[in-house]
Amino acid sequence: MSSSLKKITTAGNGTFISFRRFFNSNLCPEHQLFKEKCRNFAERHLKPIAAKLDRDGKFPSEQIEQMSKMGLLSINVSTKWDGLGLDKLCTALCVEELARACGGTAAIISIHNCLYMNVIDRLGTDTQKEIFLKPFINCIGCFALSEPDAGSDVANIQTTAVLKGDRYILNGTKSWVTSGLEGQAAVVFATVDKNKKHKGITAFLVPIPTPGLSVAKVENKMGIRASSTCVYALNNVEVPRCNVLGEVGDGFKIAMTQFDEARIGIAAQALGIAQAALEASIQYANKRVCFNQPIKEFQAVKMRVAEMACRIESSRLAVWRAAYLSGKDKRTTKETSIAKLLASETATFATHNAIQIFGGMGYVTDTNVERFYRDARVTEIYGGASDIQKLVIGESIFKEYQQ
Repeated sequence: MSSSLKKITTAGNGTFISFRRFFNSNLCPEHQLFKEKCRNFAERHLKPIAAKLDRDGKFPSEQIEQMSKMGLLSINVSTKWDGLGLDKLCTALCVEELARACGGTAAIISIHNCLYMNVIDRLGTDTQKEIFLKPFINCIGCFALSEPDAGSDVANIQTTAVLKGDRYILNGTKSWVTSGLEGQAAVVFATVDKNKKHKGITAFLVPIPTPGLSVAKVENKMGIRASSTCVYALNNVEVPRCNVLGEVGDGFKIAMTQFDEARIGIAAQALGIAQAALEASIQYANKRVCFNQPIKEFQAVKMRVAEMACRIESSRLAVWRAAYLSGKDKRTTKETSIAKLLASETATFATHNAIQIFGGMGYVTDTNVERFYRDARVTEIYGGASDIQKLVIGESIFKEYQQ
């Protein structure tokens, strides 16, 4: 990555994008350059192989290595730790461009940056960063939070951490671990005292492999199949006290803050998938002839494309706004939830309509739109399902009006 991308310039008041640019959907030259580099990489190295990665459920190892050399595994990490030190908008732009080519690869990069790297960069000690952050500009980390009975209900975590001498002993099961096969470390959440409920949850840094930690299952997923999704079994896993991330008992607060970060990445992923569906629809409607004319001339097709485009544009503004506010070091729960809700539902809507425009050809694997649909569907589920987002947004709005 060129040095110019490590120095995204700021406006006079310290913001990276003005509200005028928000409404014009324009980017400053530095962000535009970054976006174009990500798009060029995705077009050249991901788009041609995306269908095969999906079909084979194959992790894009070679492409991840190439992206690490570009700095895309450490977009927001401080330059002190050899990261690019760029803002959250750059993360959103990168993930969108990758998802436009391959939703699974976008998920890998999004979760690695927004969950694993971000939380250690924010909260890790210098020693922890030397071990669990700096090397991971070149390899993948995991975020092991969910469990069979603790998905949306994070406070119900059952994995235990018992202190014995200078080590914690972890036992339990972690579900839905993205890049679980390839990850070389994980942020693992466990409770030091179930009676304390959410106040007992603590985050631990666990190297992989480590004795007692095993992959119990690899999920066979509907979409984003280029990424592995695993169940971890923890059987007397020993973790030094010095590997506690943050403070003991702060795990729930850490997880909630990281959800704000994750939703920006997921929203951007959804946005890229929706954009790919729109572009494929336009291309197909231009060349598909029916009743002696291209189907782009049909009113029904124009209306579908128009609504897809409107939803994508409004979602993009919501994602950019959430990324901007996240970069201001304030809680952005409402804004990131709005972005994720809009973008994820837009992705499902756009991919559904793309299949309708393609007709029968949209239902077979000869074209990409059925893959877009499968990749889009999960964006309404992980990182907080749409129903949860609506509850979060509603609660936030009521609190605002009570002030």
